[in-house]
Amino acid sequence: MTASSAMNAPLAARKRGPWKEIVAASIGNALEFYDLLIYGYFAVVIGKLFFPSDNETTSLLLSVASFGISFLMRPLGAIVLGSYADRAGRKASLTMSILIMMIGTAMITFTPSYEQIGLAAPLLIVVARMLQGFSTGGEFGAATAFMVEHAEPRRRGFFASWQLSTQGLATVLAAGVSALLSYVLTDAQLSDWGWRVAFGVGLLIGPVGFYIRSQIDETPDFKKVAADTPKKTPLRDVLVKGHLSLLLAIGVVAGATAFNYVHKLYMPTYALKQLHIAATSSYLGALVTGLTLMVMAPVFGTLSDRFGRFRVLTVALLITGLSSYPMFVLLNHFPSVTNLLLVQAVVGVLIAASLGPIPAMLADIFPTSIRGTGLALSYNFSVTLFGGFAPLIVTWMIDATGSKLAPSFYVIGTALISVLAVICLGRRMRNAGHSSGDRAFH
Repeated sequence: MTASSAMNAPLAARKRGPWKEIVAASIGNALEFYDLLIYGYFAVVIGKLFFPSDNETTSLLLSVASFGISFLMRPLGAIVLGSYADRAGRKASLTMSILIMMIGTAMITFTPSYEQIGLAAPLLIVVARMLQGFSTGGEFGAATAFMVEHAEPRRRGFFASWQLSTQGLATVLAAGVSALLSYVLTDAQLSDWGWRVAFGVGLLIGPVGFYIRSQIDETPDFKKVAADTPKKTPLRDVLVKGHLSLLLAIGVVAGATAFNYVHKLYMPTYALKQLHIAATSSYLGALVTGLTLMVMAPVFGTLSDRFGRFRVLTVALLITGLSSYPMFVLLNHFPSVTNLLLVQAVVGVLIAASLGPIPAMLADIFPTSIRGTGLALSYNFSVTLFGGFAPLIVTWMIDATGSKLAPSFYVIGTALISVLAVICLGRRMRNAGHSSGDRAFH
């Protein structure tokens, strides 16, 4: 190969688009979100099998609390695996995270019920959820850094948005599997072994993702930084030098993630328990959301490249906050399957609009040397604070207030936090003349 052809090879690869790298980075994200959704969708069944109680609400609360416990591990995973991505490389961190994720999924799939092994059953489920939370904590940072560092700077929004598109794909798969199982199996069969089949599907994804990630190359940006920076202290650098950016980034993610977890993850349980809509139909609503998100996330990622992430995200968050209450009013006054599907389609568009630009926006904030750590910490602290315990919080809010509209108040509050954070971050980056933020925030 001649010198000129060697120089042109990376350029030709970028013109074709880093699709192999996008698949490698996204597949772990899809597995993580699939497992998360399946656990949320079968929260009622898992509550009865592993957290039995005389009070049905208490059993459900314990189940969603165990769902939320995994989010307490996310910051630790962000610290360990995020720093690992900045020290050892994006590829090493991605391979490690998907391996840990597979172990957690296998534990949930095969753990016997409380009736069979007693207290060990809920303990094993909690440990499994903690492992999954730890692996997920590092997944977003390494995967997003891997995506944007393989993409052209002017197309980072588009390629990074595939993080959300694969979440939509995972939603389609999780909702489709759940709807199919609830349709073909009786309630007894679903509670006995059917839910394990749903988790087993996730186990099939894991080995494929592990193999793909083991075959990818490290990003050119990380290789350059690794050569220029022999001593790396990414965690200290983020906390000491980038603490204000970190706090603002946490605020940016708050509203979108709260809306995501309330309207997409919690909605099948809400439709079943509060609206008394059949399980199969409630899963179809989530499937519609997933399809819409899968298609629309790259659209809003592209819009953020063209018009700026600041403009797109501010408008999206305002609409998200203002629309939550009317959607809950519509569902409660007219609780039909048609209205559920209509609302969930709108939800898919709004999730894509409010979350689609965020991965590239966060990548713009942190330089390459601390990008994995900064992305992981900001995203996971926000998801833990505002998203992970959202099902538990809104379940408690409904029970405490007696109002089925209570979840919308939580969404409105977090959306306001995010709008303020985006405005402050946009002004800060413009004033600092941030190199990659110029275009994103003008």
